[in-house]
Amino acid sequence: MPRILITGTSSGFGQAIATQFLDRGWEVIATMRHPAPEGLPVSDNLRLLPLDVTDADSIAAAIAEAGPLDALVNNAGVGMLNVLEGADIARARELFETNVLGTMAMARAVMPDMRSRRRGVIVNISSSVTLRPLPALSIYSASKAAVNAFTESFALEAAEFGVRTRLVLPGSSPETSFGSNAVARMGMDVPEAYGQFVQAYFQSLQSATEKTQAHDVALAVWRAVTDETAPMKLPAGADAETWFHEEGLSAA
Repeated sequence: MPRILITGTSSGFGQAIATQFLDRGWEVIATMRHPAPEGLPVSDNLRLLPLDVTDADSIAAAIAEAGPLDALVNNAGVGMLNVLEGADIARARELFETNVLGTMAMARAVMPDMRSRRRGVIVNISSSVTLRPLPALSIYSASKAAVNAFTESFALEAAEFGVRTRLVLPGSSPETSFGSNAVARMGMDVPEAYGQFVQAYFQSLQSATEKTQAHDVALAVWRAVTDETAPMKLPAGADAETWFHEEGLSAA
């Protein structure tokens, strides 16, 4: 039975990805900072492990407990909705620790075993915000752009040993708690001078007809893991697919 470890499975995309792989007969290692089964299927093939991707000891313990992996999905991430002047740089640093360095640390942790077995897949969850510039998302977009650049370069190293690396770029998903979690953790004290500008932008987001569902992301990750011909970047969700096409990118 193939085995996959997924980070950030306490809600949203992570839970959908875990469900997708359980339904297809995989053993799933679902990780989160404080393991809780709520929202995840009941299955003998599901294991929950504590994991903080910003803590080296936590990563080492989780990888040792998980055992050999056929796939890793780096889904754990933090959002930030604010203009640069309203952002706390300490919070920005925290965001990069999770979104960028956490992704790098997890990939680095699984590579020795995957390299020695000459097989495995690492999928990093990025974002469609990297496809075009957007206001009030500069710091978050920068972190995901860094994930893209890292993944594409790292893929060349990993491929030397039979390990595939891919990116999944979800669109906006109001059905998940990602946005509310971002505000709760990172704050959203928008400076008064930017208030009207930011409010108008958020209203345009809310009126958009194309959205991303968590299941869209799960399907894109499934393809990234199981389809050896999948391209480096895969859009997830109707809005992400539209942006992909408008940017002249192919997901074929």
